[in-house]
Formats: sequence, C-alpha cells, structure tokens
Amino acid sequence: MSKLILTQFEIDFFEKNGYLVINNLINKETIEQYKTVYNDFISGKIDVGANRRDLKGEGKTQDSKAESITQIMVPSKHHPELKTSVYYTKINSIARQLLGNDLEIDFDMLINKPPFSNSITPWHQDCAYWIDMPDKRAISAWMPLDKATLDNGCMWYVPVSHKLAMRKHESTAKNGALVCDGNEVEAKYVELEPGSVVLHHGATVHYSRGNTSNTQRRAMIVNLRPQAMINYERERGFDHTGENKVRNKG
Repeated sequence: MSKLILTQFEIDFFEKNGYLVINNLINKETIEQYKTVYNDFISGKIDVGANRRDLKGEGKTQDSKAESITQIMVPSKHHPELKTSVYYTKINSIARQLLGNDLEIDFDMLINKPPFSNSITPWHQDCAYWIDMPDKRAISAWMPLDKATLDNGCMWYVPVSHKLAMRKHESTAKNGALVCDGNEVEAKYVELEPGSVVLHHGATVHYSRGNTSNTQRRAMIVNLRPQAMINYERERGFDHTGENKVRNKG
C-alpha cells in the first residue's frame, strides 16, 4: 500500500476551511469488499446489539417499519478486521498530516440512508456531542460506498465555521440529536464517488439532506483525535458506543 502524502495546498485548505476532499482514496475492488461487510451489518448478519439505532429524522421511508437512518456504532468492535483495513490505515496517516502525529482512531460508525427515506441529518458540530477536552483537535473521515449526491444525502459544510465560536445546540425531542443553526446558503455541498473521502474538523458545522433517490447511501465514518484525549475520554467513561448519546455524523 503506497503512502498518501498530502500537498501543502490540501493541508492549507483544511486548516482554512475545516474540511478536505480526497478523491479516489480507495479502489473499486476494496470498495466492493467493504460493501459485503457493510451489508452484513445492515442485514443483521453481524449482530451489534445496542450499538445499532435508527436516527429518525423528519422524513420517513415508504415502509413505515423500515429504519430511516441506520447508525451502527463501533463496527470494528464487532468486525475487528476493519481496524487494520486500508481505509482505516490511510485515514490515520492523513489525519496525522493534518493535525499532528499523535492522532489515533477514537471510534468508527456506519450510517445508511435507505432509498426514499428522506430523513435529514440536522445541522450540527460533532464537538457538541463530546465531553469538554483540553485538546480539541479532532477529525472525522466520511467515505461513501455509493455515489453521494444531492439527491441521496451528500455532506454539506460551512467553511471556516471551525474557527468561530461554537454554535448553540439544542436537543430534538425525537432522538436526542443535537441541532444548531445552519443553512445551505452559507454552506458548500460535497458530492463524492465511492471510495473518495471528505474529512472535516470536529468543530465544522455540517449536515446532509434526506435520501430522495432510489439508491442506498451507505457511508463509513472514522473519527480520530490525540491518543491522550482518547485516554482522557475513557477515564471518564466515555467510549462512543450505542449506549452513549447519539453521535450524528451524516
């Protein structure tokens, strides 16, 4: 596996805007392998117990019994091979180039928006879900296994928002998700091919539309922060499992 070296332009773009797109990070063959594992999670073949939940948004599926937004926390806990797979390894290297060599993977998740589910992921900052830490460096990597488009729920980011004061968040009555002010006028949308990745800072304001298409919108998310801060979390009983608060990531 060749090591991906970021350009100074990419590093500067992330530092300025709070997000960064890397195209074609993972090849098609590997994406197909990830799809097989992903589908095993979604179908229930891999049982994750309380680590699975439905992040019901404002929309609904055509089948009222179907999940609107399936979230599976810490899939690598249930399928350990993910931890050493190429996506995780490359993202760890990229994150270190962006925010420091002490970054490690904190947790991972899968989020699926089924066809016609039309449930948004509301505007929020990831840091709103976390305990207060003395070192606030954090990166989330978001990789689609299906083409991510405006119609099926690609990500939207508010540039430079990670440099400003944290926005006020409120909890929704439906699922405990945290919501802040945001709108598409101030944001940039990021459509991606399968295997391309967008990374964002833990304080970057973002959201995604619902899936109004007839295709899946499967995404794999990996979150990283300094190892010292991972230890800080765990010492305080915070481990990002399904038993903790909802961790909305798109």
